[in-house]
Amino acid sequence: KEGDVGLKTVFREINVSTKKRTSLIDITGDVEGIVEISEIGQGFCLVQSLHSTTAIVVNEHEGGLMEDIVRKVQKEFPKGMGWLHDRVDDNADAHLASTFLGSSKVFAVKDGRILRGTWQNIFLLEFDGPRSRNVIVEVLGE
Repeated sequence: KEGDVGLKTVFREINVSTKKRTSLIDITGDVEGIVEISEIGQGFCLVQSLHSTTAIVVNEHEGGLMEDIVRKVQKEFPKGMGWLHDRVDDNADAHLASTFLGSSKVFAVKDGRILRGTWQNIFLLEFDGPRSRNVIVEVLGE
């Protein structure tokens, strides 16, 4: 109908099983696959973790850097520091890390692909594993 801009949305969920308490899991291929099947040429892609002890981060998939990221998180948010929430669940460090790093990222979509730099990959950053985790991916555009 006249005036419609032709927007559509595609919503999918990625299930991830983490293996360690703190780890990076590369979900770039999963996200890009969802964008591809969405057949959306121009728009945005939301990637959001549904958990308060994880984060979504973007960086290079290089083993040393990935270990550096894990070590930095553990240094900045150490377990067993007398955090008040530890009286409830003993995972305050994981909640704090998630709060400061963030549970979502938004990417531009152009010509049916996520716009990201050559060395930018999308990671789920686990702080309280091992667990089963869910990440939603919503692609909106035309």
